[in-house]
Amino acid sequence: MKVKVLNLDGSAAKADIELSDAVFGIEPRADILHRVVTWQLENRRGTARAARERSDVARTGKKLGNQKGGGTARHGDRAAPIFIGGGKAHGPRKRDFDVSLNKKVRALGLRMALSAKAKSGLVVIDTLELADAKTKALSLQLAKQGWGKKVLVIDGEMVNEGFARAAGNIIGINVLPAVGANVYDILKHDTLVLTRAAVEKLEARFHG
Repeated sequence: MKVKVLNLDGSAAKADIELSDAVFGIEPRADILHRVVTWQLENRRGTARAARERSDVARTGKKLGNQKGGGTARHGDRAAPIFIGGGKAHGPRKRDFDVSLNKKVRALGLRMALSAKAKSGLVVIDTLELADAKTKALSLQLAKQGWGKKVLVIDGEMVNEGFARAAGNIIGINVLPAVGANVYDILKHDTLVLTRAAVEKLEARFHG
């Protein structure tokens, strides 16, 4: 699949790029993408902390008083939830959200996400080098591109420092190195912008 390569200012770069059909040209499946996104979001969740219930607190098990004749309610022990220091009634239980997913399915999901963007919403640029690494200048450049409200920019080994600094305060622009590319972030943005270096890294990730 041949794609035109642009410069950041919107002009055409010197040469086009050939995208691998095995990475950018497969047919996306909603069920695979759903499984991978669910796996990602579940693994972001921390372990739910449990509360100590009646059987977990360290209180005396001695009966408080006589069953009858004391003039007060009948209580079995101090661990009852109605007492200060007693156990929590119907408290939260410990829950782990460490969901597993086969590596092949995760890799397939990423290729499908990239392929979905290749159909509509993929832009390949030559480099993220900026002559003037200022937020205002970059914002004006991006406004002319018409990439939409939410843009994900993926660079190669490391994100260009000047671009990352200039884009840091622009709402809707997120930047990642190629190693951080993931299904959820790719799908939730309107446009995916890849540099030449990012394309090389992503293709090497699957062909290597």
